[in-house]
Amino acid sequence: MTAERNATRDGFLYGLGAYLWWGLVPLYFRWLGQVEPLDILAHRIAWSGVFLVILLTLTKRWPEITHCFRTPTLIGPLTGSAILVAYNWMMYILGVHLQIIVQSSLGYFILPLVSVALGMLVFHEELRPLQKLAIAVAAAGVGLLTTVAGEFPWLAISLAVSFSFYGMIRKKVPVDGLIGLAVETFVLLPLALAYLAYGYTEKQEVESWDLLAKLSLSGIVTAIPLVCFGQAARRLPFSILGFMQFISPSLQFLLAVFLFGEPVRGGWTNYALVWAALVIFSIDSYRWYRLQRASEPEA
Repeated sequence: MTAERNATRDGFLYGLGAYLWWGLVPLYFRWLGQVEPLDILAHRIAWSGVFLVILLTLTKRWPEITHCFRTPTLIGPLTGSAILVAYNWMMYILGVHLQIIVQSSLGYFILPLVSVALGMLVFHEELRPLQKLAIAVAAAGVGLLTTVAGEFPWLAISLAVSFSFYGMIRKKVPVDGLIGLAVETFVLLPLALAYLAYGYTEKQEVESWDLLAKLSLSGIVTAIPLVCFGQAARRLPFSILGFMQFISPSLQFLLAVFLFGEPVRGGWTNYALVWAALVIFSIDSYRWYRLQRASEPEA
């Protein structure tokens, strides 16, 4: 029980770090300025590859990477998760580029509902009464937000579905966060490098040194939260991991409204319902953790 509790605690801390980081990522993409979304995506993959090569070399974990590429039951699912995470990155970058971060945050508000549904259907996870109440309240809030917005939230749906399935695959594949992300990045790297090479050939120029320096940070910006997420996905129930995701869109929403001046389409009341669901779920999770700790036999 102690080992299980420690794993849950570590998973919670990893998840908290990932979601706080993701919540602040819009600041980085706005800092880049008017760079084309596909260019940002390609640089993001390429610089993540550089960062991960250094990290894998320092930790001497290259044999695990080789093992993954030689094992069909590992490289197959990780190729699928690589495609999903690249698509998710592209949609998010596009949201910042089009200045619709509020809709991007809606996508990540919807994400926990999709994650909980997958948790029940795929992993047969059972929900406690307060968790069911939290889902009902969150579903009401998300439903009202989608209806009042007056248009199909294509970006929000794309973000929610792609990352939910990404998280599901990463939970089932028996590799940790660092190895999983490294394999995904190396799968995507040839395409990213080919795109950049073609672009430079067509333009006959490269980015200015200051912009290139900014883009080079995308490796760290991308890799660190995904490594944390991969570690959390291996240690936490999928439904709890999904509901922790409310942290990220709440921060994104606050940045979009108060810093970037985007309008709130759908009303504050509907967002309050979603945040209330997070409070209910958090209270239930804390009570469950205390009960588990109290029932653990003393050493």
